[in-house]
Amino acid sequence: MNLYAANALEELADAQVRWEEARRAAAERMPERYDEFSTLSGVPIRGLYTPRDDADLDYGRDLGLPGEYPYTRGVHATGHRARLWTMRMFAGFGTAEETNARFKYLLAQGQTGLSVAFDMPTLYGYDTDAPEAEGEFGLCGVAVSTLRDMEVLLDDLPLADVTTSMTINSPAAIIWAMYIAAAEKRGIARKRLGGTLQNDILKEYIAQKEFIFPPRPSMRLVTDTIEFSAQEMPRWNPVSVSGYHIREAGSTAAQELAFTLADGLEYVRWALARGLAIDDFAPRISFFFNAHNDFFEEIAKYRAARRIWATEMRETFGAQNPRSWLMRFHTQTAGVSLTAQQPLNNVARVALQALAAVLGGTQSLHTNSLDEAMALPSEEAVTVALRTQQIIAHESGVTNTVDPLGGSYFVEALTDEMERQARAYFDQIEERGGMLPALEEGFFQREITEAAVRFQREVEAGRRIIVGVNDYVSGEQSRVPILEMDVEGYQRQLTRLAEVRRTRDSRAVQSRLAELKQAARREDANLMPFLLDAVGEYATLQEMMDVFRDVWGEYEEPVIL
Repeated sequence: MNLYAANALEELADAQVRWEEARRAAAERMPERYDEFSTLSGVPIRGLYTPRDDADLDYGRDLGLPGEYPYTRGVHATGHRARLWTMRMFAGFGTAEETNARFKYLLAQGQTGLSVAFDMPTLYGYDTDAPEAEGEFGLCGVAVSTLRDMEVLLDDLPLADVTTSMTINSPAAIIWAMYIAAAEKRGIARKRLGGTLQNDILKEYIAQKEFIFPPRPSMRLVTDTIEFSAQEMPRWNPVSVSGYHIREAGSTAAQELAFTLADGLEYVRWALARGLAIDDFAPRISFFFNAHNDFFEEIAKYRAARRIWATEMRETFGAQNPRSWLMRFHTQTAGVSLTAQQPLNNVARVALQALAAVLGGTQSLHTNSLDEAMALPSEEAVTVALRTQQIIAHESGVTNTVDPLGGSYFVEALTDEMERQARAYFDQIEERGGMLPALEEGFFQREITEAAVRFQREVEAGRRIIVGVNDYVSGEQSRVPILEMDVEGYQRQLTRLAEVRRTRDSRAVQSRLAELKQAARREDANLMPFLLDAVGEYATLQEMMDVFRDVWGEYEEPVIL
């Protein structure tokens, strides 16, 4: 250390003593505001950060430059200065026709990627006319029962020029097969298709609970898609490891980080056990994170995630291709943070959350609409949400330099702390025998539940302020337009499904389903080619899912105490 640096640190130590005296004086006047640490964040936050907090930081090893290992500062050397993130608004409701129209509207407004939401029957592998689907048609996404629905959904969309994300899990392989088949019928080769399949079944058992089959056959399906993508679809991400739903279930930021990365590492282990080479598939694993309210904590979470993933891929799994070390992720602003009370406040929440995602280096972003605590987004609300991204991109100046918060005493210390907490969770998972044993004993579920309960108690005690909910409350009712779906849509969907069943080659369908069942019983068969064959004959989603239900059974989560 040179003399100048030594003198500077000595002066800083004196200054920090003076600051502590000022803090203690303030604490005597307002003890509820000036505790030594803020405990409302997922990590303890001090009132002041200095270079002393980053004394152990190795700027070369831990930070490097943007675009260089370990990618703490971003996966691209030029960040968003050379290329903006993909503006990918999540959309889907009612019929395929309605959702197709919404996609065309969003593309015309400047959206640069597609993201499909499916309705609850589709997510659970039921056709629209199934008794189990009654009353749920189109309420939280688009209904897709056959390849015909997918053809209508994608009609005239530029599939070769934009990437498509599809949020679906247990039926993911079937829905993906429908997407591939629909594109190929339009003459677009599968190798040209770019996009992402959420397909993260582990987080379903941990948080979202939209699982169908037991964990091990479900993991087989995910591994089949990873293998198929590596061999057939070089531009497709076969799994988007999702922390979003873990956070929405009530986890802390550190839990979201740890559990998401643990899921991703488990998919890597399964693919390696299948016999795939790490560099043949790791570059196509992507991630999906939440952007919550604690601005700096979220930024630190993203930076820590990149560093951990790069280190694990290179040091633990021996990946040689630098693209295998890169963590590329999509971000969605926090739906659970939105309020039905004073819904216009949600515009401000979304803007702050989106800004954190951008400063954290996201590759893709969805901004929630102000009305989502009440209904599916109206056209006006979704336009405001998209414009929020565009204002950040073109008016805020935050894209002018790469990782503008890099080197911040606070951000770097917080990044280190997020990594420390994540690795502590890795150790706890390992102590329980790995991901599946920890999942089956309820470890993740208990951790998230405890965090969610702490949060709610803080709100109810008034220690945590939710503007418009437990403080700054207004008695006036805010009125926002609510989306109205086509009242004839359900009948139109039933008519199309009946027409498909009437006109298809039923013998060919039954033959393909029998082949799919035989393949599902064999551990050495990749199921994607069999699904593509069945989809091509217009087998329905439920017919294919029922094959798997017959072979593997359905999973019932054990009671977790």
